[in-house]
Amino acid sequence: MLIAGFPAGAFQTNCYVVAPAAGEECVIVDPGQDATEGVEELVREHRLKPVAVLLTHGHLDHVWSVAPVCGARDVPAWIHPEDRHLLSDPAAGWSDTSAQLFGGLTLSEPDDVRELSDGAVLKLAGLELVVDHTPGHTRGSVSFRSPGDGVMLAGDLLFAGSIGRSDLPGGDYPTILRSLATKCLPLPDDTVVLPGHGPQTTIGRERATNPYLKEAAPHAGPTRGI
Repeated sequence: MLIAGFPAGAFQTNCYVVAPAAGEECVIVDPGQDATEGVEELVREHRLKPVAVLLTHGHLDHVWSVAPVCGARDVPAWIHPEDRHLLSDPAAGWSDTSAQLFGGLTLSEPDDVRELSDGAVLKLAGLELVVDHTPGHTRGSVSFRSPGDGVMLAGDLLFAGSIGRSDLPGGDYPTILRSLATKCLPLPDDTVVLPGHGPQTTIGRERATNPYLKEAAPHAGPTRGI
């Protein structure tokens, strides 16, 4: 599998292109602010043909460039239905104070938007990606897994040493802990985690060192009695 990426815009949101190999079809994951040029550079460098854009959630820093990227290549965008409204109303994903910063920003849906569901298997660009609904950062947050390659595109669910914030509209701390417990902790330790921000990590490293993942782990019950 070929995975290449770069941090886009002021938010330094990781945008990835994923393909079976150079010279083949690919998917683009989370084209954020000012990501269009970086995407084009990776596509040219690796001789790729984009066939879809995948969105881990609807926050502005992950979807800023989705319409122009999809429009330039005439490809669909995939997003969970709980976050679809954020494609055309990005301020709805931020606090009232933050939303004022983006009050003049106008975004629109791509012409072709398709909806993700938990457990779906996307067969795109010669890849098979499992969709995991992982709410808590937003209601429609998802991650994408390639089980055969041991890779997880985590969005803002899990970072190296931390997790996504849960204090914005649609966020909920107990819910993100539940997503971590059910979708991350069962994975093998050598699963490579490609997060929405910051460096890559592994499930094993986070299981051992991430305080939030430790909090998400189920605790043993009483051992006395019958």
